[in-house]
Amino acid sequence: MNTWASGIAAGIASLFFCAAAGAADDTVRVGSKNFTESIILGEILRLDAGRQGLRVEHRRAMGGSAILWQALLEGGIDVYPEYTGTLRRELLPDLPPDASAEQLAAELRRRGIGISAPLGFDDSYALGVSQELAGRLGLRTLSDLRTQPQLRFGLSNEFISRGDGWPGLVKAYGYAPDSVKAMDHALAYRALAGGAADVIDLYTTDAEIQSYRIQVLDDDRHYFPSYQAVWLYRLDTAQRQPLLEASLRRLAGSVSLEAMRGMNAAVMLQRRGETEVAAGFLGIQGAADEDGGRWSRLWRRTVEHLTLVGISLAAALLLGLPIGILAARVRRLGQAMLGITAVLQTIPSLAMFVFLIPLLGIGARPAIAALFFYSLLPIVRNTLTGLDSIAAPLREAAAALGLPYPVQLVRIELPLAARTIIAGVGTAAVIDVGTATLGALIGAGGYGEPILTGIRLGSVPLILEGAVPAALLALLVLALFEGIERWLTPRGLRLPARE
Repeated sequence: MNTWASGIAAGIASLFFCAAAGAADDTVRVGSKNFTESIILGEILRLDAGRQGLRVEHRRAMGGSAILWQALLEGGIDVYPEYTGTLRRELLPDLPPDASAEQLAAELRRRGIGISAPLGFDDSYALGVSQELAGRLGLRTLSDLRTQPQLRFGLSNEFISRGDGWPGLVKAYGYAPDSVKAMDHALAYRALAGGAADVIDLYTTDAEIQSYRIQVLDDDRHYFPSYQAVWLYRLDTAQRQPLLEASLRRLAGSVSLEAMRGMNAAVMLQRRGETEVAAGFLGIQGAADEDGGRWSRLWRRTVEHLTLVGISLAAALLLGLPIGILAARVRRLGQAMLGITAVLQTIPSLAMFVFLIPLLGIGARPAIAALFFYSLLPIVRNTLTGLDSIAAPLREAAAALGLPYPVQLVRIELPLAARTIIAGVGTAAVIDVGTATLGALIGAGGYGEPILTGIRLGSVPLILEGAVPAALLALLVLALFEGIERWLTPRGLRLPARE
């Protein structure tokens, strides 16, 4: 039994190892947060370092500051754009608020992280309302909001939980609003325009401020610190790749506030690609997008999605099937196992990703691990149910023939339970296909990439570019497992076809 369990564990471990294979090479991995400005800056660095001969991979829209920071510390990425205010208030909270730039750099060096000179612009947080509402209620400063508790706040998911965001703002200004809702930053502007929110958080470089006719409220108590844009990078990577540090020095001071706001507008309002906009800023002609054409993107995302689903499902089957068999033999153990897998199923996927990132880093591995946990319940439950549904006389007949339990299990019980077991595996596969789209939030790729980009840009075609293939893949998976179920079920046990 120990050898059997060890073999299963080794098999699962090898599957997860395969998912990470090939990660160690000379490629510099640039990360970016899940908003337009960060992605543009990531593309600027990719193109600038690339034309110097450095091999660079840009992992777009990986999530918020906490995820990118953790990925940098763990070596999942080598460099990403950050803001000094975020460093002081959120990522390095133990640093004194009045710490100098030298103290900040020293604290980062202690962690193996370097910081570049500022890029040239300050992108601070702010709160905004429509100009019509500002005129009607006389709103000019953040203090003015304190007397309007009926206003509905629609705040970005990251801002509402950051130490330098909403919690600190409430303490600084004494807010007690009646309604505060969290939403994606890109959707907040549409919520304001559609009347679903009255007050939103924004970045001072956002292109939508002018197009949506938003009144930016003055921070009269000077709560928000300076948010100068900088690069954070791993010192060991810079030592191995001196061209990276040279590129960071070259970009220092090169991006003005007006230039950054213009690039944001080109993507968000003119619907130009981030690569095209970054290339235009650098004066590069004919820069190639990493994603290639539509069919190239579709193929790459399909491979990534199938990898996430295939590895996680195979690992869950390797472990879930034996657990289900054991649970059918030992009743109390079976109930305990079902309870554990049910608890895993209830953990929200985003929370699961956050739990797994410190252990497995960023990218495919934590996504595969999360999908593996979500796949266990239907496999274990259906294996247990299928084996329990076998009629007692059949078991007694097998025992009367003197068949050893392994032979009885393989030749009689599993074939009889095959329909139920395969149905559970099929259910797990469909769950994986849908949940895998969220893997794009942590750089795992797949069909979730265009969906998230479409939400950010308000582009229905981009959303469909990920949603339609994901739906088709789910239907294909259903048909595949129906075929497998029929093929594995002995001919004499198949239900007759309906006329």
